[in-house]
Amino acid sequence: MLDTAQLSILDLDGPLTRDELVAVARHGAKVRLSRAALRRLTLAREHVDLLAASDVPTYGVSTGFGALATRHIPRERRGVLQRSLIRSHAAGAGAAVEREVVRALMVLRLRTLAAGHSGVRPATAETLAALINAGLTPVVHEYGSLGCSGDLAPLAAVALALVGEGAVTDDSGALLDAGNALRANGIKAVTLAEKEGLALTNGTDGMLGMLVLALTDLHALLDIADVTAAMSVEALLGTDRVFAADLQALRPHPGQAHSATRMRAALRGSEIVASHRGPDCHRVQDAYSLRCAPQVHGAARDTVTHADTVADRELASAIDNPVVLTDGRLESNGNFHGAPLAYVLDFLAIPIADMASMAERRTDRMLDAARSHGLPAFLAADPGVDSGYMIAQYTQAAVVSELKRLAVPASVDSIPSSAMQEDHVSMGWSAARKLRRAVDGLTTVLAIEYLTAARALDLRAPLRPAPGTGAAVTLLRTQVEGPGPDRHLAPDIAAAESLLRTGAFTRAVAPHVLGPGDSR
Repeated sequence: MLDTAQLSILDLDGPLTRDELVAVARHGAKVRLSRAALRRLTLAREHVDLLAASDVPTYGVSTGFGALATRHIPRERRGVLQRSLIRSHAAGAGAAVEREVVRALMVLRLRTLAAGHSGVRPATAETLAALINAGLTPVVHEYGSLGCSGDLAPLAAVALALVGEGAVTDDSGALLDAGNALRANGIKAVTLAEKEGLALTNGTDGMLGMLVLALTDLHALLDIADVTAAMSVEALLGTDRVFAADLQALRPHPGQAHSATRMRAALRGSEIVASHRGPDCHRVQDAYSLRCAPQVHGAARDTVTHADTVADRELASAIDNPVVLTDGRLESNGNFHGAPLAYVLDFLAIPIADMASMAERRTDRMLDAARSHGLPAFLAADPGVDSGYMIAQYTQAAVVSELKRLAVPASVDSIPSSAMQEDHVSMGWSAARKLRRAVDGLTTVLAIEYLTAARALDLRAPLRPAPGTGAAVTLLRTQVEGPGPDRHLAPDIAAAESLLRTGAFTRAVAPHVLGPGDSR
């Protein structure tokens, strides 16, 4: 477990890790610039100062930007140029982006600056670190990034706060004037020098931050889905034989094997499963939503593993344009293009939608008296008088439908900008925004399956569930009452979601379900 009291992550002898980023973005860990990072910043700035003093125009230092890159800017106007860049680019609109996303974006921009290829002054980087550590989060709006030339409008909103303009929120969420907030925290606003405005805005940090946060949540949700699926299999009198290791080995996808192992462990020792294992059981095969859960969950796991690889590569990258090389050259490049991130952000939305769709089918099966093998209609106490979980499944279905729409890729929808200079963009920010909504939707769908399966298992009494699935039921009963007459269901759904989001579910089932190599 990371120490979130003081976390030194910017020494950059090695790449930033996903856990380190989440510790700062989500849990308030501190950051600091190492001596090595400050030396890199100083050396890179010396190269930029030499170029600034030259009569030869250099993009990002003594010229305009984007389609205006052909105009040479005299030295006395360059401070105005940098300030104008930030003000004009802070052109976002829509709802404010979540605090954890903005903090992730800030840390990732600081990490790139500290790599020594951006040419900002050490004091500018230290001001950004101070903003993070003070818990001051600039207000960033949802729309404004096309995922190319960096997350321009979002990063410009952060840079605007550095110069003492715009708005920030504090740790309590209070909205503050940025200039006043900086002064109250003893932070001196930055007066931007050559190259700095561009360096503060030209990165894929928002996209990457949202990817890492989503991956953290998806690792947990994949583990949860294995257990809620096992609960449904048990409640529907399904067989665990299809999850046997020798059957799974015939199709050696690592994610499939992992999910099957967890489902077997969750069902181990179940009186309910044992009760229909003998020759009196005439059922030949379970429905696909039960039998094929490891295949679907496993494919999702393997997709997440691929996205992990992309995220880790990006965390080891320095994204800026132009960049200062170690020999002093300032070179333009295309590393700011968000395609590597946009593709996996879009990709992840597909298995999320499919896993949720499968969970909804299992839920519907438990509510249908014709297919539930002895359970009351809609798991109602008095069917007809009571509706049980009928409308909870409607809610699931509505969310699943939305998830299918969110699975449509954003990265194929390039919209040219900047007078056709930026004639192909990634739309990775949009892909990241819809992925966050998809992760929330999957959480809701799994929470409703959890509620439904737990009630169905209670209705199988006196037969007892497995220790693993039983631990999940016991946990839920601390927050949600067992079977009985209808009551207000929305709070029950919210309570189940909370158990999933806070990690309480994972902790409760872990002693029974975690297998070899399963560290989460």
